[in-house]
Amino acid sequence: MSTTTAQAGTPGAGQDAVVPKAQDDGAGPDRRRRDRLSRHNLAGWLFSTPFLVLFLTFMAFPIVATLLMSFTDFGLRNVTDPLSAQFVGLDNYTKLFQDDKFVKALFNTGYFVILGVPLTIGSGLAAAVLLNSGIDRLRTFFRVGFYAPVVTAIVAVAVIWRFVLDPSEGLIAGLGHQLGIQTPDFLGSETLAMPSLIMMAVWRNMGSAMVLFLAGLQAIPTEVREAARIDGAGIFQEFRRITVPLLRPTMLYVAVMTTIGFLNVFEEPFVMTDGGPNDSTLTISLHMYREGFDFFHMGYASAMAYVLFVIVLAITTLQLRLLKDKTS
Repeated sequence: MSTTTAQAGTPGAGQDAVVPKAQDDGAGPDRRRRDRLSRHNLAGWLFSTPFLVLFLTFMAFPIVATLLMSFTDFGLRNVTDPLSAQFVGLDNYTKLFQDDKFVKALFNTGYFVILGVPLTIGSGLAAAVLLNSGIDRLRTFFRVGFYAPVVTAIVAVAVIWRFVLDPSEGLIAGLGHQLGIQTPDFLGSETLAMPSLIMMAVWRNMGSAMVLFLAGLQAIPTEVREAARIDGAGIFQEFRRITVPLLRPTMLYVAVMTTIGFLNVFEEPFVMTDGGPNDSTLTISLHMYREGFDFFHMGYASAMAYVLFVIVLAITTLQLRLLKDKTS
């Protein structure tokens, strides 16, 4: 008691001794921690800055600018002064569904996806199953052969297929001539042009699906297969009850990525048919390109891009709900 009273009676010395101690116990460690965090954050920001600059410049800004542009009549006259574009509200979106060409492009894109995606996934899965269990010799040769079209430029692929399908000097026409058969003009026919593009797209993309399915198949434990065989499961029962359920995550990924790629189809019709004959191979992406860069209706083309984005988002969400792994 007497000691406390003595310290309280000497305010100058007592306060000077207490205040620096309080700063050391509280602000000192916090400040050092903040300094360390700020140094760590600085290093992280420095490493992230190149990505952030590129992302904001080439991804975020164009996405936002395109969305704003879709509500305007942005055209060639507004390139030097973008703010002079007139706000038109939802006119571009309502005009889209009164545009017969857009409706036809929508139908053609759906046709391309509905037929092309299952064929690509099915052929990729079949090739992966064969390479994983049915073919022992030349397995690497077949893998490279199936995957080679994926890494080949689409222009080179299109040139080869135009030669194959050429009605006068093409490979199929030559074989038909040798056999005395008159072959049709595949790319000049309104009925056959789109199926021809679908076959080419399936041939080109099945290698990607095959590689992914092959990785998924090799991740399935052999003990599970052996247990199924001991229980008397046949080949098809094993495939249906073991392989397909355990491949569900891979199947979901392949389905989503393949569908997105097929919905954005552009190169095949652009290089091989230019949307013809009579717009029978005109797709949304090709129609968007023409409106945006041939006629410079950038506002209208931007609205088209966002309609396609909504379609892609809706289909992807549906696939995620239907194909997600329900075992976890």
